[in-house]
Amino acid sequence: MSDNNSRRRFLLGAAGIAATPLVAGVAGCTSGEQTAGTRSSAAPAAGGGDTATTAITLGARRRLGSLEVSGIGLGCQTMPGNLYGPVSSRENMVTIIRTAVDQGVTLFDTAEVYGPLESERILGEALQPVRDQVVIASKFGFDVNQDTGERGGLNSRPDHVRQAVDGMLQRLRTDHIDLLYQHRVDPQVPIEDVAGAVRELITAGKVRHWGLSEPGLQTIRRAHAVQPLTAIQNEYNLMWRGPEEQVLPTCEELGIGFVCWAPLAYGFTTGTINPYTRFTEGDFRAMVPRHSRENMPANMAVVQLLNDWAVRKGATPAQLSLAWLQAQKPWIVPIPTATRTSHLLENIGTEEVTFTGDDLREFTTALNAIEIRGERLPAPVLAGTGVEARMP
Repeated sequence: MSDNNSRRRFLLGAAGIAATPLVAGVAGCTSGEQTAGTRSSAAPAAGGGDTATTAITLGARRRLGSLEVSGIGLGCQTMPGNLYGPVSSRENMVTIIRTAVDQGVTLFDTAEVYGPLESERILGEALQPVRDQVVIASKFGFDVNQDTGERGGLNSRPDHVRQAVDGMLQRLRTDHIDLLYQHRVDPQVPIEDVAGAVRELITAGKVRHWGLSEPGLQTIRRAHAVQPLTAIQNEYNLMWRGPEEQVLPTCEELGIGFVCWAPLAYGFTTGTINPYTRFTEGDFRAMVPRHSRENMPANMAVVQLLNDWAVRKGATPAQLSLAWLQAQKPWIVPIPTATRTSHLLENIGTEEVTFTGDDLREFTTALNAIEIRGERLPAPVLAGTGVEARMP
């Protein structure tokens, strides 16, 4: 069998698996409940027989400013097991990261608050043998105790930024961070002061590039004027397209790349969350308003659209979701999370999925006709997005 045929077979097989939970959830849950957490009810836990015999190696590269990365990155936020529920084991998370490297992923995204601290430790262990082959991105911005992980409020004071970066370097087992983000804008600290502190870290060789996550528009421009930004990292997916209004045009104007967090809408656009889903205790997704019992039925129209196109394209809903994001601009890079090898390989398989110009127009027109109900984040979290830093 040719390599192309093998790849297509993998995609079609994955598409069949991905369709299973939606059908089972809607037609087979007579109790009215199913537990969230996996894309396929038949998929074993990572490291527990979760092995694909056919994988697709990422070859395409994209540019975030002057930084070259793989077309799809790997988000490591869920690997500590305290966001979307428990994971199989820490060792399996290390294995998944190393598998991603073997399959051509070069961009790995973490933050000091993921865990807290534990995601960086996992990533550091996994990437230490191949440090020079990959791009590590991490984030500061909260008052995190570097010893205990206890988290306070926002803190982007320059002295704290320097302290946070030193802790990151230790946990990541490296002497530099390729892409350092301010995780959330601290309204009490002028962004000029933050940019100045990062510029000093770049001069010292501890940081190579920097960016902002969920900032206000004027904060982007002010930060960029002091130390040019490489990337903006915001939520962007088929359920939340807010960046299209002003953030993406600003990035294009200034030559800044864009990284999509939650590109699969917390798993919603994989087709495995539906009105029968009941999240496990502590799962962040249970607090997302668009997942409420009132909003979920209307939002399932997006999943139906993806399922229709999955059959048409011989792909999975997750792959279509990621391919649509990539089709918007050549400098957009999604960073889906994965705590199962099968999900990682499915995401990487997006490289085989393309939208023609006509496809893109048809799909987007259908998407535009769907009204998404419910906020994208819980109110306290949403309040920290789009914030402008105070003036000097």
